[in-house]
Amino acid sequence: MAAVLQEMPRFRSGDLVEVASRKEGFEGSYFEATVVEQLAGGGKFIVEYKTLLRNDFSGPLTEEAPVEEMRPRPPKVAAANFGMYDVVDAFDNDGWWVGKVTGWVGNKYYVYFERTGDEIMYPKSRVRVHQEMVFGANGKWVCLYSL
Repeated sequence: MAAVLQEMPRFRSGDLVEVASRKEGFEGSYFEATVVEQLAGGGKFIVEYKTLLRNDFSGPLTEEAPVEEMRPRPPKVAAANFGMYDVVDAFDNDGWWVGKVTGWVGNKYYVYFERTGDEIMYPKSRVRVHQEMVFGANGKWVCLYSL
């Protein structure tokens, strides 16, 4: 089977993105940001985070992000309810974290995070459908209910 080459998305100043952290302890997380500028060579960008602050709390954190860790912000997908083991993103610690639904009570969902072994309850307003982008000439978002 031949490998499919996927074209990386092109970003411009002002684009709304999410940055997937590969730093230890932050794997499986996405942080909302805005592209400030593209650096020479095209492989890195300066981004300003929406929810992350500088160490001195003087304003939003701005840093370099490699294009491989960036994606456009996913479209909002309405979900009436989530089912058992649906893959979701839960908003916590200033970002979206990938997990699986392991139960619910009313409009609150238990989400299990495989990387940490934690199971935390979130109100529905802090849980969204997990989506991955399929890159190519016409990038498309795919909702993943299971991994």
